[in-house]
Amino acid sequence: MLCGRGGAADCSLFFIKSLGKTLVAHNSNNSRELFLDVCSGNAVTRPPVWLMRQAGRSLPEYRKLKEKHTFLEMVQSPDLATEVTLQPLRRFPLDAAILFSDILVVPEALGQPYSFTDGNGIRMEFTIGNRKDIDRLETSGLRDSLAYSSQALRQIKRELNGQQALLGFAGSPWTLANYMIGGNSQDTMLARRLYHEDSGLFECLMEKLTDAVADYLEMQIEAGADAVQIFDSMGGCLPPAHYPFASGKWIGEIVSRLAGKAPVIVFSRGTLGSLEHLVKTGAQFLSVDWAVDLGDIRNRMPDQIGIQGNLDPAVLTSTPVVAARETNRILETMRGFQRYIFNLGHGVTKDAKLENIESVITTVRNFQ
Repeated sequence: MLCGRGGAADCSLFFIKSLGKTLVAHNSNNSRELFLDVCSGNAVTRPPVWLMRQAGRSLPEYRKLKEKHTFLEMVQSPDLATEVTLQPLRRFPLDAAILFSDILVVPEALGQPYSFTDGNGIRMEFTIGNRKDIDRLETSGLRDSLAYSSQALRQIKRELNGQQALLGFAGSPWTLANYMIGGNSQDTMLARRLYHEDSGLFECLMEKLTDAVADYLEMQIEAGADAVQIFDSMGGCLPPAHYPFASGKWIGEIVSRLAGKAPVIVFSRGTLGSLEHLVKTGAQFLSVDWAVDLGDIRNRMPDQIGIQGNLDPAVLTSTPVVAARETNRILETMRGFQRYIFNLGHGVTKDAKLENIESVITTVRNFQ
């Protein structure tokens, strides 16, 4: 039962499958309650809003902190990760915080370190190419290696004091495999080739990654995450016919492991053709990119599954008027749809303008 972390109030708010279209009154001043109401399919006055990559490079306070610390230092220090996570909430009236971290902490915890090149690209210390490489990955010490994430989540939870929701996250096994096999974010060819050529080796790697990601997300929920998001950012490089076997299947296993523990949001970029397969993962919410017709997605989505996202991140580099206009367009498209979380179709870019972020959030909060 879900009463353990937050008491009876959490039990009344939590899960989509059991609550249907129950109507409840929520405190409009409490963002966490609003977020959990939407996760439960309850009637709300407006959708909650948070933004992927809301913490980080678009904020001057983050850039100032980065002058003193590397990215990985901030990720691996609970105090610094807490500070960076909370920075956007001090500046904007967001409804949720998301842990400041990185998807590649999982392969690093398994024994495959990574670093940033001079151009801020990713470089894995070694790449996965055979069974021996996979055998080097050790899952038994994952919780100890990632204890800094749990500690940061507990600190953030205390700081939020029940006012905003707290999200954890991880990369999908398929997306992580692309980095681990290809060595960086640019080369998806090697992972796709392994999938086609050697299904046994591919499944060996995916089983290990699936166990690791599920364990990591369970750990985050135990540390206080109200919901978790799985980033399947490279799902779109797969042909739809192969998506369920190369990615969807493994996400589904993770969602199954997390059943009854917290809502799961799956963000899969460029996978409109795989929507039916994404639905079959069992995730409570699907987060969509900006290149899809949101009205069409709404019409095709089963009643029990929520929708998140769709605002083009480029809007944040434009003007407040454009940002408000595009935000209103999406809000009108989703009017009356109770399981909608406002978000971008991908992350905030480094050249996003603060006044545009403010315009988006204000528009959502004032929507009636």
